[in-house]
Amino acid sequence: MPQGSRLGLLSFTVLIGDLRAACELYKFVDDTTLSELIPSTGSVSNMSSYFTSVLTWTANNDMQINTSKTKEMIIGSIDSINLSPLSTLSGTVERVATFKLQGIHLDTNLSWSVHINSITSKASKRLYFLKQLKRAGVPQNQLIHFYTAVIRPVLEYTASVWHHLINRTQAQQLE
Repeated sequence: MPQGSRLGLLSFTVLIGDLRAACELYKFVDDTTLSELIPSTGSVSNMSSYFTSVLTWTANNDMQINTSKTKEMIIGSIDSINLSPLSTLSGTVERVATFKLQGIHLDTNLSWSVHINSITSKASKRLYFLKQLKRAGVPQNQLIHFYTAVIRPVLEYTASVWHHLINRTQAQQLE
């Protein structure tokens, strides 16, 4: 199927429609996220068995998990030393402290500092281009349109998820 075709999305949806795991499973166009809530520090993680069921599904459907693109992140105060790493036949899944998921940079403490740094850096680069447009004599109404269409969405993307959790310094950094 050609990438970007209407049938491509439909066929992909049909191909992965039966992908299941005994945990929370979030399917996106070319990503799948498994998540597990472990209620207390003494509880045991079942992520290995969930991951094994996904590996079995991929083998049964003539697919492979790209281990170099697969990441594991543990959020919260659970003791990650006692958790065995996830692995496939092609290698061990890397355990990371930060990860970008659907455009949001998450870290293990949910502090949002990595996300704020990332989006302010991206917006700063676009502000430079806005400055170049102003120097070139572009009318003010078009500069405002550029700002609202190109820069502001970067700063506000999924703000309803993270904005109420940021501290004063991060809010000032955004401003």
